[in-house]
Amino acid sequence: MDSTARLTSVLTLLFSGLWQLGLTATNYNCDDPLASLLSPMAFSSSSDLTGTPISAQLNWRVGTGGWSPADSSAQQWLQMDLGNRVEITAVATQGRYGSSDWVTSYSLMFSDTGRNWKQYKQEDSIWTFAGNMNADSVVHHKLLHSVRARFIRFVPLEWNPSGKIGMRVEVYGCSYKSDVADFDGRSSLLYRFNQKLMSTLKDVISLKFKSMQGDGVLFHGEGQRGDHITLELQNGRLALYLNLDDSKARLSSSPPLATLGSLLDDQHWHSVLIERVGKQVNFTVDKHTEHFRTKGEADALDIDYELSFGGIPVPGKPGTFLKKNFHGCIENLYYNGVNIIDLAKRRKHQIYTGNVTFSCSEPQIVPITFVNSSSSYLLLPGTPQIDGLSVSFQFRTWNKDGLLLSTELSEGSGTLLLSLEGGILRLVIQKTTQHVAEILTGSSLNDGLWHSVSINARRSRITLTLDNDSASPAQDTARVQIYSGNSYYFGGCPDNLTDSQCLNPIKAFQGCMRLIFIDNQPKDLISVQQGSLGNFSDLHIDLCSIKDRCLPNYCEHGGRCSQSWTTFYCNCSDTGYTGGTCHDSIYEQSCEVYRHRGNTAGFFYVDPDGTGPLGPLQVYCNITEDKIWMSVQHNNTELTRVQGSSPEKPYTMTLEYGGSMEQLEALIDGSEHCEQEVAYHCRRSRLLNTPDGTPFTWWIGRANERHPYWGGSLPGVQQCECGLEENCLDLTSDTGFLSFKDHLPVTQIVITDTNRSNSEAAWRIGPLRCYGDRHFWNAVSFYTEASYLHFPTFHAEFSADISFFFKTTALSGVFLENLGMKDFIRLEMSSPSEIMFAIDVGNGPVELIVQSPSLLNDNQWHYIRAERNLKETSLQVDSLPRSTRQTSEDGHFRLQLNSQLFVGGTSSRQKGFVGCIRSLHLNGQKLDLEERAKVTSGVRPGCPGHCSSYGSNCHNGGKCVEKHSGYSCDCTNSPYEGPFCQKEVSAVFEASASITYVFQEPYPVTKNMSLSSSSIYTDVTPSKETIALSFVTAQAPSLLLFINSSSQDFLAVYICKNGSLQVRYQLGKEESYVFTIDAENFANRRMHHVKISREGRELTIQMDQQFRLSYNFSPEAEFRPVRSLTLGKITENVGLDSEIAKANTLGFVGCLSSVQYNHIAPLKAALRHTTIAPVTVQGTLTESSCGAMVDSDVNAVTTVHSSSDPFGKTDEREPLTNAVRSDSAVIGGVIAVVIFITFCIIGIMTRFLYQQKQTHRTNQMKEKEYPDNLDSSFRNDIDLQNTVSECKREYFI
Repeated sequence: MDSTARLTSVLTLLFSGLWQLGLTATNYNCDDPLASLLSPMAFSSSSDLTGTPISAQLNWRVGTGGWSPADSSAQQWLQMDLGNRVEITAVATQGRYGSSDWVTSYSLMFSDTGRNWKQYKQEDSIWTFAGNMNADSVVHHKLLHSVRARFIRFVPLEWNPSGKIGMRVEVYGCSYKSDVADFDGRSSLLYRFNQKLMSTLKDVISLKFKSMQGDGVLFHGEGQRGDHITLELQNGRLALYLNLDDSKARLSSSPPLATLGSLLDDQHWHSVLIERVGKQVNFTVDKHTEHFRTKGEADALDIDYELSFGGIPVPGKPGTFLKKNFHGCIENLYYNGVNIIDLAKRRKHQIYTGNVTFSCSEPQIVPITFVNSSSSYLLLPGTPQIDGLSVSFQFRTWNKDGLLLSTELSEGSGTLLLSLEGGILRLVIQKTTQHVAEILTGSSLNDGLWHSVSINARRSRITLTLDNDSASPAQDTARVQIYSGNSYYFGGCPDNLTDSQCLNPIKAFQGCMRLIFIDNQPKDLISVQQGSLGNFSDLHIDLCSIKDRCLPNYCEHGGRCSQSWTTFYCNCSDTGYTGGTCHDSIYEQSCEVYRHRGNTAGFFYVDPDGTGPLGPLQVYCNITEDKIWMSVQHNNTELTRVQGSSPEKPYTMTLEYGGSMEQLEALIDGSEHCEQEVAYHCRRSRLLNTPDGTPFTWWIGRANERHPYWGGSLPGVQQCECGLEENCLDLTSDTGFLSFKDHLPVTQIVITDTNRSNSEAAWRIGPLRCYGDRHFWNAVSFYTEASYLHFPTFHAEFSADISFFFKTTALSGVFLENLGMKDFIRLEMSSPSEIMFAIDVGNGPVELIVQSPSLLNDNQWHYIRAERNLKETSLQVDSLPRSTRQTSEDGHFRLQLNSQLFVGGTSSRQKGFVGCIRSLHLNGQKLDLEERAKVTSGVRPGCPGHCSSYGSNCHNGGKCVEKHSGYSCDCTNSPYEGPFCQKEVSAVFEASASITYVFQEPYPVTKNMSLSSSSIYTDVTPSKETIALSFVTAQAPSLLLFINSSSQDFLAVYICKNGSLQVRYQLGKEESYVFTIDAENFANRRMHHVKISREGRELTIQMDQQFRLSYNFSPEAEFRPVRSLTLGKITENVGLDSEIAKANTLGFVGCLSSVQYNHIAPLKAALRHTTIAPVTVQGTLTESSCGAMVDSDVNAVTTVHSSSDPFGKTDEREPLTNAVRSDSAVIGGVIAVVIFITFCIIGIMTRFLYQQKQTHRTNQMKEKEYPDNLDSSFRNDIDLQNTVSECKREYFI
C-alpha cells in the first residue's frame, strides 16, 4: 500500500475509533472476578463425584473442595453460567483442595446459550492453557483476545498422573451491554436521511452479526445515478458491492468488489468494519482485512433517501424484497457514527422498523463433529419393523469421501449405505452383493457448506432429497419392500461390528452434522452426550469445529488453495512458483545467475526478489565473455516523429515494459550499472525557453518526476545539441545514454514545441539495459569465531527461506541465528560433513540434518537452502538429497523472532563461523554483506578464490580469471568462444575458399593485448602437437587441413574419393606415413570430429570418440618447425605431390568448426582477429554454425552458403561455376574435350602413383585399438581390406 493509502487507513481507523469510544461496554479495567458470587446452581459439569451441582470457585474449601468428575477421562468438562453476556478477559485455576487432583492443561469453550459452543483460539489454532502443578497454587492466564459470552466451559486435557481431574476456577472480566436487533428473514430496518441525497466522501460502517443462514442482505443503499453499496452474505461469505461511478452498473449485474470471511453461518458473532475515504477502502471481517481501491472517477458515494438493513425492500410494495433477506441477529450497528439500532429502539422518526425485535432469539440446535477419519461414529436407535423408512439430517465437510449413514434394514430387506464419494452423494440399498437400488446426486458437496439430506421409502418408492432437490433410482424398485432398521450408524462403524450390522466400504466421515431425524422423530444429541441415548466415539457434541484452512490463504503468489478436513493444498500451476505453499520461484533472480548455471544468451524470466512478493519478468540475457547484459523491452523502440505539439496540446507517449514499476526498480537496484540509449532529433524545436528556464521537452522517470537532461548529460544539466534558440534549421541529432539508476526507467516522454512551420522532432528510447548482479557475488570473510554481522530481525511468521554459499576450512561453526522469546532459527555446520537446520515455532525444536559423503570444509563453495512453511520444513545442501519434515497441523505455527539477526556467529559469541559466506538471501531479500562488513571488525568484504570452485566451468582450454565479483573465462587460447568457451567458431567454405595462418611473429589476441599470450616461433621445433577440428561435408575428395614445415615436409588431413579420412605425414623426401580411417563414409553430411595428438614420437589419432589409432615413429623421424597452416584450398605453389594436389583440386566445400593447432586457433583468428593475426583469407568464407546446418534443411543451407552445393550431389547437368548457358553444340564440344583430357590425366596419374607407392616404407603399427561395440566380423573386414584403392593406406583402421 502506498503512503496515501496508509494515511487514509490511519485516519479512518482513528475516525471510527473516536466514534465508538465509550459506545461499547468495554472498559480498560475489565478484570473483576465474575465467578466468586455465583451460586452452586450456576455450575454444571459432564459428571460429578457427588452427583449434585457443587461450587468450584477459586479457593473453595467446603465439601469436596472443588470439582472432580465421576470418571477422569477425555471429554469431561466444568461449566459456568455467568447470568448475562459479559466480557471475559482472564481465567485462573487451582486443583481440588486437600487432594492430589489437579489439571495440568485445559482448553476453553464459550457460548451465548449453553448450546453450540465455540472453542477459544489463538493463532487460528485451538489454544491449550498450561494448568497447575499442585492442588493449591493459582495459575492465572490473561486472554490475548477478550471474549463476550454468557457461558464458559473448562475442558481438561491432561491431569496429574498420580491423581484425578480436579479444578477450582475463576473468570475475570466485566459487564457487556449492546444494542441488538433480531431479523426473522422477512423484516428490515430503514434509515431515512434528513435530505433527499446523502453524498459522502468518507464512510465508516461497523456491526456484528450471527446467523444460521448462509445467504442474506445485511445492508443496502443506492442512488439514482448508479452509486450503490451493499453488504451481503453469500454461501457463508460476506460480499461487498460498492460503485462510486456514474455509470449504470447495477447490483444485479456487477461482481462484488471484495469477498471475505468463510463459514459465517455458524451461529456465532462475527464483526464487520468498512472504512472508506474516497476510492480507498478497507474491508475487515473478524481479523482479516482487505485493502483495495474502487473503480471510476468519482470520490463521493451518493445515496438517495435511505439505507436499508436486513434486506432490500421494493419501493411501493411493502413486504417485498429484491434479494433474500438476512435471518439472524445484528448488534452495535453504526453508520458514520449513528447508532442505528438505538434509534430504532427509541422509535426515532428517521428509522422505519419492519418486524424487527430487539433481543436475539437463538434456536437450540445441537451440532456434532466427527473428529477421526477411522474411529468416529454415532449410533442412534430406530423403530424396527416399521413399513418404510425416513431419515434426514444436515452435514458439512471438506472431505470428498466419507460414510454418512449405514443401517441394517429389518425383515431381511438389506443394508442401506449413504456416502460421499468424490463429492457426490451415493445411496445404495443392497442384499449381499446385489444392488437393489442406487441413487447418485449432487456434486462438490465437500464445499464446507451445510447440505440437507432426506431419505424416504414408502410403498416401494425410494426418494433421496438433497438441498430440496429430489432424486430416485434409475432401476425399477416396485418389488422392493424396505423396513426401518434397528440401529443407525452415522459417520462410521465401530471396530467390533460385523459387516451386516454396519458396512463401511470407504473411510469414516469427518465433518459436522445437525438436525438428525429418524422415522420423523428428532434425536436429542445432548442425551447422547449424557450417555442416556445411543452410543458414540471420537465425537465433539454441541459444537461444529469445522475450520476453513484456506482463510487466510497461505498459498503465496496467486496459488489456489483447496482443503480437506485436516490440511490444505496449494495448486501452483501457472504461477511461476513451486513448493508446498507456492513460495519458491522456478526462475533465477538475474541473468548473472542464469550464466552461472551454464545458460547462454536468450529470453529468460527473472524473479528479482526470488521468493518475495514481486512476480517474474521476461528479459533478454545477452551472455558474453565480457559482460552479462539484461535487456527489458518496452512498447515503442522505433524512431518516432512528432509534429503539431504545443504546451496547450503536448505530445505524450507512455512506455510499458511488461511489468510493474516495483519489478523494474528491483532489477535496476540489484544491478551494478543500468542505461537507456536516447536519441533526440529536432528541427526548429526548442528544448528550453531560456538556459535555465522551463523545458519544452522532458521525460518522466521512476518516481514520476520530470527530467530535462538528455543522453550523456548529468542529472540537472539541461542540454541538447539543437541549442536553446530557433537556429536548428536542419534536422540535428543528439544521442547518448541515460545511466543515473535512481531515475530509470524512462516511463514517459513529453514534447511541446513542434507546432510552428517546418518544426519537427523525432525521438527514440532504447530498451532498459543492465549488467552486473550486486548480490550474487556479494561475499564476506569471517576471520575469528567471535566475529559476526548483525542485521534487523528476520520477520517470517508463516514462510521462511534462507539461501547462501559458503566455503571454509573450519571444523564447525554457526552460519546464522535469530532468537525470539521462545522461538528461534539456526543454521550451522555441526561437523566437517554435516549441516544442521534447527527451528522452533513454540512446539519444541525441529532439527534437520544433511550428511555429506565428502568433506564440506574443503575451501570450495557449497550451497545451502533451508525453508520452513506451513506444510514442511526442508534443508538442501548442494545437490545432495533434500531433508524434509512435515509441519504439524496443530499447535503453534507462527515464527516469532525479536532479536537481531546474527550472520557468521551467535548472540553468545561462541561457535562462530570462520570462512566465507556469499549471496545471502532471506525470503527473497538480499542482504548487503559487504557494506556491513566495512564497519565491522573481524570481518572483511569479499572472498577470493572463485576459480578454485568454478574453474571447471571454463571448457575447451579456456582459462579461469579471478574477478572481485566472480570470475570469467578467457577463451584466447581456445578454438571456442562464449562465456564458458563452449560456443563453436565455425565457417562455411566454398570451393575456392582458404585460410592460411603463417607462423612468424607472435601476435596479441587477449583483451590486454599482451604479446606473450599466444606466440609460436618459426625457430622452435614443436615437441608436442595437438590438432583438432570438426567438419561437415558431402564432397570427396576434399582437403581439410595442410601444415607446411618445409619444401618437402608437411602434414595433410583429407578425405579420399571413397569417403575415408586420411592423415599423411611427409617427413623428408623419402619418409611418408599415411594413416587411413575408413570405417564409414565421412562425406555424409554429418558432423565429424578429428583429434591428432603427437608427443615426441608417439602419435594418436582419434575420430568421433569412437575410432582410435596409435603409432610410434622411428627414431630416425625428424620433425621440422611449422611454417604455415592452411584450411581449405591451397592457393600457393608449395610443391604439392599428386595425391594432395588431387584432393586440393576442388578445395574444401563444407563447414569447418573449432580448429586448433596447439594454442593457435586459426579459424577463430581469421574470423575474430583478422587485423592483428598473421592470417590470410581468400575466397568466400561465411561464418555459420556447423551443428545448426546439419539439423537444418540441406537445400536451404547450400542455397545460402555455397554455389556448388557442399551438402548434396551436384546436379550433373549443371556446371560447377555460374557460367551462363550458351549454344548446346558448343557445350557438347567442350564436354567432349574435358572428358578426353580427364581420361589422359587419370592414366598418367595411375602410372605415377604406382611408381610412387614402391618408394613408401613399409611400417608396422605399434598399436591398433577398436571401440568395444565393433564385432569381430567388422574388425576382420577392416584388417583384410583390399589394398587397391584410390589413396595409399599404409596404416588404417
